[in-house]
Amino acid sequence: MPAAAQPRRTRLARKLALAGTGIALLAVPLVSATAASAATTETTPATTLAGYPNNLDGWIRESLAIMAEKGIPGTYNGIYRNVMRESSGNPLAINLWDSNAAKGIPSKGLLQVIDPTFNAYHVAGTAFNIYDPVANITAACNYAAARYGSIDNVFGAY
Repeated sequence: MPAAAQPRRTRLARKLALAGTGIALLAVPLVSATAASAATTETTPATTLAGYPNNLDGWIRESLAIMAEKGIPGTYNGIYRNVMRESSGNPLAINLWDSNAAKGIPSKGLLQVIDPTFNAYHVAGTAFNIYDPVANITAACNYAAARYGSIDNVFGAY
């Protein structure tokens, strides 16, 4: 081996050794996290009752199917953009600090809907639970369609 290649090889060996140490140190938390997530996965179905994946992508797609049946406009991108801004994709998100919360009606769910709006724009065939992802998305899109023409036209708090 040429002399110039030896220092590079030594540096690489040191980096791999350090990386191996880091991986060994991370293995304990990862094993615990895996066990915890496995327990969570057992209680959370992989699909919704309608057969869509039980995640943000599936909730949006299921909502879009219902919206298409009911004539409510909106696109995947419009919904996704607003969900990310409003709740970062957390279906249990609740806003306890804004003017609605001060009035006792905090915004809830993926698209941060207040109870009176959810009740007024609830779409038949979805759950009556504001935290249900599909019901929340569909009611919010129904409201946005009535107020702004479509969820696609919403680019801020609504």
